[in-house]
Amino acid sequence: MRDNNIQCGRVIALAGNPNVGKSTIFNALTGLNQHTGNWTGKTVGNAFGQFEYRGERFTVADLPGTYSLEPHSAEEAEAEQFIRNGVAEKVVIVCDAGCLERNLILVFQILDVTRNVIICVNLIDEAKGKGIHIDIDALSAKLGVPVIAMVARRGIGLDELRSAIAAPLVNSYDTVCDERAVVQQRTTEEYVQAAESAAECATHIMGEQKRFQVWMDRILTGKYTGYPVMMIMLAGILWLTMKGANYPSELLWQGLHYIEGQLAMFMDWCGAPWWLTGALVYGAYRMLAWVVSVMLPPMAIFFPLFTLLEDLGYLPRVAFNLDRGFSCCRTCGKQALTMCMGLGCNAAGVVGCRIIDSERERKIAILTNSLVPCNGKFPTLLALIAIFFAGTTVSGQVGIMTLLIVMAVGGTFLCSAMLASTLFRGMPSSFALELPPYRTPQVGRIIVRSIKDRTLFVLGRAAAVAAPAGLIIWILANVNVGDVGLLTLIADVLQPVGHFFGMDGVILLAFILALPANEIVLPIMMMIYTSSGVLNDYSSLSELQMLLEAQGWDVVCGLCVLVFMLFHWPCSTTLLTIRRECKSWSMAALGALIPTLLGLTLCALINLVSYIFGAI
Repeated sequence: MRDNNIQCGRVIALAGNPNVGKSTIFNALTGLNQHTGNWTGKTVGNAFGQFEYRGERFTVADLPGTYSLEPHSAEEAEAEQFIRNGVAEKVVIVCDAGCLERNLILVFQILDVTRNVIICVNLIDEAKGKGIHIDIDALSAKLGVPVIAMVARRGIGLDELRSAIAAPLVNSYDTVCDERAVVQQRTTEEYVQAAESAAECATHIMGEQKRFQVWMDRILTGKYTGYPVMMIMLAGILWLTMKGANYPSELLWQGLHYIEGQLAMFMDWCGAPWWLTGALVYGAYRMLAWVVSVMLPPMAIFFPLFTLLEDLGYLPRVAFNLDRGFSCCRTCGKQALTMCMGLGCNAAGVVGCRIIDSERERKIAILTNSLVPCNGKFPTLLALIAIFFAGTTVSGQVGIMTLLIVMAVGGTFLCSAMLASTLFRGMPSSFALELPPYRTPQVGRIIVRSIKDRTLFVLGRAAAVAAPAGLIIWILANVNVGDVGLLTLIADVLQPVGHFFGMDGVILLAFILALPANEIVLPIMMMIYTSSGVLNDYSSLSELQMLLEAQGWDVVCGLCVLVFMLFHWPCSTTLLTIRRECKSWSMAALGALIPTLLGLTLCALINLVSYIFGAI
């Protein structure tokens, strides 16, 4: 059976445990910029690429990371099936030189399937720093297959690997995909074989790098220091993002606003009617310009910083620290990783939930991912914090934003526990969390990868919905029923509901219309309040504050909007992603209902408490 993604040439499979440098070898062989991650199961699907060597063309399949051929998740099952079906003529198994015993378990299982195997002992340099020496020749003689020492990120061993790949075949596959029972009966023996082989071929001496890792882990995962360090890290990333994004965002908006003027002049020159110019330029284009100018600068800072933590090896330590909390909620500690991904984009966090093996726990993680604020909510949250609570000091804004994110994590724990005890009852699954070694980050790759794979990807999806949304909102804003605008009429209908939750009808309508992108909540509010018919930017926070206070906003209203901005239905992109991942519209509806109920409940309580104290 041949995969539809495989184009031509001899097919080679790259297999191995998670976090052994498999995707780095794939990138080096094929030249593609496949994402390499620093947590368990980061590669969640097969990636294919090609290279030529000695006049032959080879297709390389980067399989999802797996610890054995007894799969516990859809991704591990995909890797196991690919190996057993004989799609690849050779299997390159990548091992971590620092964890050879654990990696050899998979090696012996694959050797039961085929002898056409090449072993890559990667990260030899890191193993040396830990005081570990691998006897490559002894290991090759022990296993009876080629073994290559590698440092993939520096290109060491790549030529030897290409040569081994191009070498003639040993024999065909020995077993077929349905003989899984044979592997299951050999599990204990393979553990013994792996332990014996590692003991014979590896020598251990405590090195300086190992001592450094032990010392760092005592700080980053310590009982009393782990959580404070996480708070400091989070506050530092937020501070850098906020401080660095303001000026570029302003310049970008000015440039895009200038283009808007030129487009309007061009439409006038073409003789276009006012309504067509308004719909296309002041509706679709202005919405697109707003989303790009607000989203691009902070994402261009936040995502590289986030990726830096991946490369350093810190994110698995975050999951380790939060595992106890999620275990108490009867869910999986891997949810901490997907929750962190949601800080950048909830849609990306939902997709990342594939790394969770248990179906019930994966659904819980998907449904609660939007409880943490994504990048699109930050501008509105910051503006409200500055106006009503922290003033213009960046340190105060960062402090309150950090507390809001901690509050969002608490909401995630609460809702996860409720789902685990009601709709998704069951015993929490256990998982082995690998804490990778601390590594020197590859700064150039981080910048390229974060901008290409995350920033532009998320921005493209937001832009795709921003322009149509701007068109629709402009039409609604410029259609009148009698002497009253349609948006004003709808806002009046929602006024009693909004008042009950400490807000008003305009605020609720703005949240509803901002379903395509969270960034446009404030611009829509300003458009309705001013009856301008077009989205308007505010030149300063003081100007925005004057407008909001003129509409009856006070500290209670600001707090309610702040809370509801934190907890309300996710954007349309995230909802569609939930639908695609769960193959269920009801799950997408539940994903919208959970944060909304939490937000409305908190807003109602805030309004009630303020009413009681006001009456007193």
